[in-house]
Amino acid sequence: MKIAISTQTKNDLDSQVAGHFGKCPFFTFVEIEDGKIKSHQIIENPYFSGHEVGQVPSFIKESAADVMISGGMGGRAIQFFKEFGIGVYTGAQGTIAETIQNYLNNNLNEAAPCAESVEHGHGN
Repeated sequence: MKIAISTQTKNDLDSQVAGHFGKCPFFTFVEIEDGKIKSHQIIENPYFSGHEVGQVPSFIKESAADVMISGGMGGRAIQFFKEFGIGVYTGAQGTIAETIQNYLNNNLNEAAPCAESVEHGHGN
């Protein structure tokens, strides 16, 4: 299984989860096998400076992720992931290692649009 996580810092598995999916500077891709981290890679978000609707979810899909985890995410992005068949979770915080452990322990919430998205009418 391949998990993508919006990432704020570039500090290996001690990197911090980013609070907003579309505006994160990095993504961490983690391969899980038998409930353990097999490998991980941090890459720059190619759309960090700006993106069109759907570009970032499409990038995650093209990266073959099965799951997307973020601190927060807009309703449109959540919808794209659902259409792509990618599991999506929000409300994550802390390090990448902590977030992976929380995911494996079923301690993350399924995605809900962030307050900013709802406020701008993108939440449903």
